Amino acid sequence: MKPTLLLVGGARELPFSVDQGEAALAQAAARGIRTLVTSPALAATPSIAAAADETAVMGFTDPEATAQWARRRVAAGEPIAAVYALLEMAQVAAADTAAAIGVPGNPPEAIRRIRTKDACRAALAAAGFVQPAVRLCTSAADAQDFLRAHAGPCIVKPRDDMGSTGVSQISSVVDLSAAMALLPDARAFLVEEFVSGPEFSVEGIFQGGQPMVLAITAKETVPPPFFVEIAHTLPADLPEPRRQEICETVSAALLSLGLRVGAFHVEVWLTPRGVVLGEVHGRFGGDRIHTMLEYTIPGIELFGLIIDDMLGRPPAPGPFEPTRGAAVRYLTPPPGTVVAVEGWDAVRAHPAVLHAELMIEPGAVIRPLRDSLDRVAMIVVGAETSARARELAEELAASVRFVTAADTRRTKDSATG
Repeated sequence: MKPTLLLVGGARELPFSVDQGEAALAQAAARGIRTLVTSPALAATPSIAAAADETAVMGFTDPEATAQWARRRVAAGEPIAAVYALLEMAQVAAADTAAAIGVPGNPPEAIRRIRTKDACRAALAAAGFVQPAVRLCTSAADAQDFLRAHAGPCIVKPRDDMGSTGVSQISSVVDLSAAMALLPDARAFLVEEFVSGPEFSVEGIFQGGQPMVLAITAKETVPPPFFVEIAHTLPADLPEPRRQEICETVSAALLSLGLRVGAFHVEVWLTPRGVVLGEVHGRFGGDRIHTMLEYTIPGIELFGLIIDDMLGRPPAPGPFEPTRGAAVRYLTPPPGTVVAVEGWDAVRAHPAVLHAELMIEPGAVIRPLRDSLDRVAMIVVGAETSARARELAEELAASVRFVTAADTRRTKDSATG
């Protein structure tokens, strides 16, 4: 009987997530593995449902329910040999389920730790890694106490969210009310020291319980007070000693946190104090980082490597290192109501473009840029070097024009003036 891969949570209704899900299922099928997908919204991702051998409508916000369901399937004869999750919010359910049925997985306590940002910071600091000071706050008074004790700037952010949602920089107590108003809900939130320095993310997978760094990604964000990511370049152009320092620090941190299976995406800053670790994720990064990895490391099967490792199969021969470059740039035009988008067809037809995605259409409103959901288009480019990929992405982004109602009014006024 074929072993079964249980994919907890399926994919989000977003092209990059669906693409990851399709690749994971295809690479499992190519290895003779049966696939079973659980998701609360299978109808929203029909290609995932079609690619799986079996599906079940099930949420992932109740990890114990998923674990009990998997126990019943195993007791009935289902040979679930691996449990995996693509989604950030499904990581706890996947870890709990793997532990419940006795298959390889990350310890549930380790996943809960990294999913809770202040707990992760505390664990890293206790292990000797440089960390910014942070305070878990349940009220404005808590945050004010922290701000009085730490010179600004500081960051206000949700305790458990992603995509820059609700993240903003403040300089003093005066800015606190406005920053708290941006938080997605009234739950506990964090205030932490601002870390200054170039920011990167580290992409990789575990093999045999050890972290394998595949690439370091250079990140570009909008200026404060918000920190929305608008560009990535992979691999980052770093001197070898700094690259090695980042790789060694991240690898040691992952092991200290107890992670040992699957993918990882770790944010870091280079500062005068050395490498400062940011958020740690037990999944691949978003923003089409997986597409860039697949282009820059020709022939790699990201999910196949993870599946083989979970099943104890010999890994594919390496080395797995980037031999060319890729970049992604998001388009963030000024706010307004869209009348037309000019130049987009030419971008899509460009031979260097690996993926182009327009998330807005005529009649829609471009919002002020405060989090990742406010970005309106993305262009992913591959080239012989990362520097050339970055240049091409910038050039193509500059070639697109978003015509808004305000532009149209100005043209009419000019013609009649």
